[in-house]
Amino acid sequence: MNGARTLATAARVLRQLRHDPRSIALMIVVPCLMLVLLRYVFDGSPRTFDTIGASLLGIFPLITMFLVTSIATLRERTSGTLERLLAMPLAKGDLIAGYALAFGLVAIVQSALATGLALRLLGLDVVGSPWLLLLVALLDALLGTALGLFVSAFAASEFQAVQFMPAVIFPQLLLCGLFAPRDQMQPVLEAISGVLPMSYAVDGMNEVLRHPDITAAFVRDGLVVAGCALLVLTLGAATLRRRTV
Repeated sequence: MNGARTLATAARVLRQLRHDPRSIALMIVVPCLMLVLLRYVFDGSPRTFDTIGASLLGIFPLITMFLVTSIATLRERTSGTLERLLAMPLAKGDLIAGYALAFGLVAIVQSALATGLALRLLGLDVVGSPWLLLLVALLDALLGTALGLFVSAFAASEFQAVQFMPAVIFPQLLLCGLFAPRDQMQPVLEAISGVLPMSYAVDGMNEVLRHPDITAAFVRDGLVVAGCALLVLTLGAATLRRRTV
C-alpha cells in the first residue's frame, strides 16, 4: 500500500461527497433526527430512552454508513470509475483504504454530533465516560462502512445494493439484544448472535451505560467490532474486481 495514493483516493471521495447533499444528510442529519424522535417517543419513560438510546447510538451510524457506502461505491463501479482507477498504478488495498478513510472521517463527524446531541440536549444518562460512548459509536460507523464496501462487490445496481440491507443488517438488528436479552433467546439464536458484530456493538454501549470505568467486557467488545471491520475491509479488497461486469 502507498500512503500518498490512499490519501489521494480519500480526498477524491470527499470532494464527491461535498457535491452530494442527500448523502451528507443521510449520514449526518438522519441519525440525529432519529435520536430526537426516539427521545420524544419515550418522553414519559426516560429510563427506557437511556437503555434503548445508548444501543441505538451505535446502531444508527452502522446502518446509515452501510447504506450510503454501499450505494456510493456501487455507483462508482457501474459508472466505470473503479475500473479506470484500477487500470492505473493503484493497488486494491490503496483504493479500499482510501474509501474507508474518507467515509471514516464522515463517521467521526456523524458519531460526534449524535453522541453530543444525545448527551447534551436529549438527556441520555450514562454511568461511563462519554468518550467511551463516542468510541463505540465510531467503531460501529466504521463497521458499517466496511460492510457497505464489501457488499457492493456483489451488487449489479443500486437497487440490489439496498436489497442487501435485509440480508446483512436486519438479522443482526433482531439478534443483537436490543429487543430481548441474548441469554434469553433460543440456544440456536443465541449462538448465532454471538458471531454477529452488532451484538458486540450493543454490548459495548451497555457496558458504558452501566459501568463508570473501562471493563474487560468493554475492551473485548471494542476489539471484536474493530477486528470485524478490519476483516471485512480485507475481504473487500480481495473481492475488488478490475473489470466491471
